[in-house]
Amino acid sequence: MDPNKKYPMLVDIYGGPNAGNTWDSWSWNPIREIYSQEGLIHVKFDHRASGHFGKAGVNYMHRNLGFWEMQDYMHMAKWFIQNGQADPTKIAITGFSYGGYMSTYALTYGSSVFTHAMAGGSVVDWKLYDSHYTEKFMDTPAENPEGYKSGSVLTHIDKFNGVLQLVHGTMDDNVHMQNSIQLVSALQDKGKDFEFMLYPGGRHGWGGAKGNHFNNLKTKFIYKHLLGKEVPKGMLR
Repeated sequence: MDPNKKYPMLVDIYGGPNAGNTWDSWSWNPIREIYSQEGLIHVKFDHRASGHFGKAGVNYMHRNLGFWEMQDYMHMAKWFIQNGQADPTKIAITGFSYGGYMSTYALTYGSSVFTHAMAGGSVVDWKLYDSHYTEKFMDTPAENPEGYKSGSVLTHIDKFNGVLQLVHGTMDDNVHMQNSIQLVSALQDKGKDFEFMLYPGGRHGWGGAKGNHFNNLKTKFIYKHLLGKEVPKGMLR
């Protein structure tokens, strides 16, 4: 790295309670190697409630999904900016499912720090997700109205800023498509620009030709918005 240069940064997360994705191990990913050579800082980061701090850490999320996770993600991103490594105009975040929730939350609640997001299969309001999972952490909407309100991406829609790529499968039986549809409607009502891609027949993830299309979509986004160049020949599937 050139100490006199600021680099675009991509934060790759999941973000759910007791579900970390950062481990004390090493593996090689050829795509990430290419991005690194292109000058992209690729970060995996776990927040305080991701399981590394036991029940005491997870307890932070009780009745308050979204808040502490985003505080930690914002703090981490600011650290890279303040240390002169990351370009503050190109701070991206990406994730699927809970990671999609965090990514859309980042361009609303966290838009003072994050500038770009690629979000898939995203929860945007916890009242729209299944009660078995949600109420374990949030209690019921009647018992915790403020928690549901503050944790909703839609609550913070006036703060939306940045470049969003939103994707969803039309047959998603885990995070129902109504989540993305409600977000799309809210963004349209505010006159905001964004990218939206549907995958017909796709459930909570997809493979085959649509999986290749999805991977290409993300690659094009990274090269266009973060690296500012054309995708190298032969990289798309």
